[in-house]
Amino acid sequence: MTYSEKVLYSHLDDKFDERIERGTSQLKLRPLRIACQDATAQMALIQFMSAGMESVAVPTTVHCDHLIVSRDGEAEDLPRAMKAHREVYEFMESACQKFNMGFWKPGAGIIHQIVLENYAFPSGMMIGTDSHTPNAGGLGMIAIGVGGADAVDVMAGLPLELKAPKVLGVRLTGELSRWASPKDIISAVAGMITVKGGTGSIVEYFGPGAKTLSATGMATVCNMGAETGATTSIFPYAPQMAEYLRSNSRLEMATAIESIALELQADPNAEYDRVIELDLSTLEPRINGPFTPDLSTPLSQFGAAVEENKWPEKLTAGLIGSCTNSSFEDMGRAASLAQQALDAGLKPKMPLLVSPGSLQTRETLDEAGILPVFEKLGAVMLPNACGPCCGSWDRVDMPKV
Repeated sequence: MTYSEKVLYSHLDDKFDERIERGTSQLKLRPLRIACQDATAQMALIQFMSAGMESVAVPTTVHCDHLIVSRDGEAEDLPRAMKAHREVYEFMESACQKFNMGFWKPGAGIIHQIVLENYAFPSGMMIGTDSHTPNAGGLGMIAIGVGGADAVDVMAGLPLELKAPKVLGVRLTGELSRWASPKDIISAVAGMITVKGGTGSIVEYFGPGAKTLSATGMATVCNMGAETGATTSIFPYAPQMAEYLRSNSRLEMATAIESIALELQADPNAEYDRVIELDLSTLEPRINGPFTPDLSTPLSQFGAAVEENKWPEKLTAGLIGSCTNSSFEDMGRAASLAQQALDAGLKPKMPLLVSPGSLQTRETLDEAGILPVFEKLGAVMLPNACGPCCGSWDRVDMPKV
């Protein structure tokens, strides 16, 4: 079996005993965890209340990250959200207390970054009411984005029903060099398979190149796999996953995972429905878009493409962070460029906005001297929330249509 199938099928409902065929069988699964963001959690909680249960059947958390609108910076944006959505936040917090759910307050961080730091682990399975739930695949977890109604079923003790996915393998060789970063991997893959190419499939990365990426780099790749329509994306176990668990004070989990590490890989003769080959050593930084996330253009060809296709030539804002790009690795790269700009006496000619993924990430970046570099450059530090990434951005520099 492939690694993703090992994990997926180990979470089948005890009563499920049918023959499994990829792309055909209807599976009944038992996820170990549920995560909900505040925009989708409201109706999910109301629906769960109608079930008449005293507690959720599966560990569940609610994360307040989508309703905070970015505009002026953390000092003003967070208090404004707390005032505007006070009733919603109070309802969700009280419901979580009543039904034994975890509640992450506004400003704590983005759902997917919080999950990666605190809950994700290799060989586990979870669902989340957000399309970028597969972020946890960076720690070898089957993490599937679902609708609120599906989440409520699992909260109430019912199995998750899912058509057995096909498995699209991406074999990585070589090692990233020069300017390329993990996000260029998924940018290239999206360009190869399009926004529909992953539909009905799990994208499983493997090969020697996969072992050269950081845990947060793998998370970035899995996070953005949602743009291909994939059920989820996942990496098999690598030692850097245990290192990440330890760095987040999850020593016991890291030790437990290391004891079964040999099992957390695809079988030697595992069969994939399709395999894509990608040499990281030759991968060039890419820009995806405009208009669609699968329009992938190597950076060296982007200028000519803009002119040829008459794409907009003027950039009006720069955004760094969100659940996809707020790791220490990502922020460190950007801060290095920012410092070079400062040393050369340069300042941004457009607004530069920074969204740390979580309070913990923010504190780590601050201690390492990374956030002060952005502040010196004049960047606006946004709350630890989704902000512009999910559209919660009040752009005062743009006309309202």
